[in-house]
Amino acid sequence: KPAAISWTDAAAFPLTFLTAWHMLVSKAQVRADDTVLVHAGGSGVGSAAIQIARLHGARVFTTAGTDAKLAKARALGADIGLNYRTNPDWSKKVYQLTNRQGVDIVIEHVGAATWEHSIRVLRRGGRLVTCGATTGGEVRLHLQRLFFKNLEILGSTMGTKAELHRIVDLVASGDLKPMVDHVLPLTDIQEAHRILEAREAFGKVVVTP
Repeated sequence: KPAAISWTDAAAFPLTFLTAWHMLVSKAQVRADDTVLVHAGGSGVGSAAIQIARLHGARVFTTAGTDAKLAKARALGADIGLNYRTNPDWSKKVYQLTNRQGVDIVIEHVGAATWEHSIRVLRRGGRLVTCGATTGGEVRLHLQRLFFKNLEILGSTMGTKAELHRIVDLVASGDLKPMVDHVLPLTDIQEAHRILEAREAFGKVVVTP
């Protein structure tokens, strides 16, 4: 652990940033002219993906369930935030904001609740990368959209040691910043779980000994 990284940040970034980096850089091969949609911008993977996409010069859309989380996501570098609770047709909004072209990359880790929208907003030749299914793993897929639009669907889990070393350097330099919403003692583990289950956190909840 470099001295520039606190123990709290060191606990918060490895899994989420490695997962997001592998999805965007290794799998989707994000470029400076890409438009990226990041689901759940207030989550650990989501907040990491926003920063990584911006680091590579991409334009970033993100979704979240509260305006407060969207404000924090924009502060991290998201260009446009969409509240999926107040705007259930958010995929149409994305389509309009991209001149009816769609996005190049979707960072998908929500699953059933967002899957069909995610496929719909991809532009021709777009890439969807998924690493999770928090709302369910059973999804529908319109094959016509898949082959007529030449889409790619990519699965991703964690990443490589070399990628982690690169991320450590970027966190130490301040180019990437792990989001820590709460730091709680182990005796408050019940409260930590409550915060997570209530979706109150932006980023990570860190528990200390």
